[in-house]
Amino acid sequence: MSHAIQERPVAAAPHRAPLSHARLPRWTPAAVAAGSIAAGVGIGLAAGWHSKVQWGLIAALLFVLVTYTLTTKVEGRRQAKDRVATSLVWVCFVLAVVPLLSLAWVTISKGLEALSPYFLTHSMNGVLDAEEGGGVYHALLGTIEQVGIATLIAAPIGLLTAVYLVEYATGGKLAKAVTFFVDVMTGIPSIVAGLFILATWNLILGFGPSGFAGAMALAILMMPVVVRSTEEMLKLVPNELREASLALGIPKWRTILKVVLPTAIGGITTGVMLAVARITGETAPVLLLVFGTKLINPNPFEGAQSSLPLYVYEQYAVGTDAAVARAWAAALVLIAFVMILNLVARGIARWKAPKTGR
Repeated sequence: MSHAIQERPVAAAPHRAPLSHARLPRWTPAAVAAGSIAAGVGIGLAAGWHSKVQWGLIAALLFVLVTYTLTTKVEGRRQAKDRVATSLVWVCFVLAVVPLLSLAWVTISKGLEALSPYFLTHSMNGVLDAEEGGGVYHALLGTIEQVGIATLIAAPIGLLTAVYLVEYATGGKLAKAVTFFVDVMTGIPSIVAGLFILATWNLILGFGPSGFAGAMALAILMMPVVVRSTEEMLKLVPNELREASLALGIPKWRTILKVVLPTAIGGITTGVMLAVARITGETAPVLLLVFGTKLINPNPFEGAQSSLPLYVYEQYAVGTDAAVARAWAAALVLIAFVMILNLVARGIARWKAPKTGR
């Protein structure tokens, strides 16, 4: 029995959208950025604006708008939104980095004019502020001693306070009170800390101006930063490490000393250095409590001392070319001092950090 085979028309294949879409070349962001900068400068000059900040803001706005327009036409609106978000991130990054680079460039270029071995090894003894010569040795020595004493006071207290809040406190009234006062002290003006030490140490107890008095005021400013940063770093330590140590019968204090603190030592060191960087540039407490001097005073517990921020303020206030040059050189020394401290602290933290491996 034969069956008739009927031929059916073959249906056309459905149209499928291509898997790949048109994309802008990789050099497009750089080209758009260059064009936006040129357009921003041109618009600023045509409008008679002499501020480079205005030129930069116009260029940033043009960069975002042009990026969105080109991406919408070529890649679609969805991809355009993604590129706009990326462009905004880059614009914010540039806006944050440009002032920093500008400050570093101006400080280095002007500070190197007066910076020399003689400047670092001599004081202002016998040199008038309006004259050329003199150095920063007495101010550098005062800064090292005052910051060192403040760190020795604030770092242990801040570290132990953070350990109590994280490891021992159970949300009681004392822990809440400590946390509240730490938050309040974080935003305290430096002049308030200086006035507090002036009222208690100098006026009530009768001590004279000294580097130690300034160090106590700096320690007040440093402690809340150390507490908050150390507290957050200790919270990041996994509880499994604590539990494993306690399960072996190791006391809690030894667990904190041998397990918790070494695990968080990198973040703790960074927090301490942030606090050191903050107090290193303070001038108000030093002006109130240390007074400043042109002589070299290696004893921080007796007599007036100087410091780098106070030296910069005094020299820049004089206004002569020689004094301003010394101020810029001292500012460069101050930045280098903080940078060296950060590098040393990071090296120690990396050396003491627990070794990880598979």
